[in-house]
Amino acid sequence: MDGTQGVAKQPAQNVANQGNGKQEQSTQRTEPQFTLRPLVDIFENERGITLQADLPGVTNDRLNLQVDKDTLRVTGEAAIGTPEDMEALWAEVRSTRYERSFALSSELDTEKISAQMKNGVLTIDIPKRAEVQPRKVEVRVA
Repeated sequence: MDGTQGVAKQPAQNVANQGNGKQEQSTQRTEPQFTLRPLVDIFENERGITLQADLPGVTNDRLNLQVDKDTLRVTGEAAIGTPEDMEALWAEVRSTRYERSFALSSELDTEKISAQMKNGVLTIDIPKRAEVQPRKVEVRVA
């Protein structure tokens, strides 16, 4: 992050002389580019962990999951469009890029990660390695 997230930027004000002695103010809008951190719920059970990330507007072809050693990185681009004959006067969400990364435990089997996207929610299942999962021991009667 660049440290400016959540800070409202005022449009730059320029004064231009039009040659007729009058000064006019022109407004240039410079939209800051932010990356959104999606909200994530993390659940753990004896089989592994499940992450659920809110990524509204992101489709499978605009989603990227990467595992590098012990880090899981989720990035996505939302397809938020405006109808052709309209212009947004106000927009609650301006950035369309999501990014979040997670440190993974060595107990997790990163080779068996599975993910699915449904209704703007990305669900990632990461199983624990077989040797760290609890196992049932059969007791024989002698």
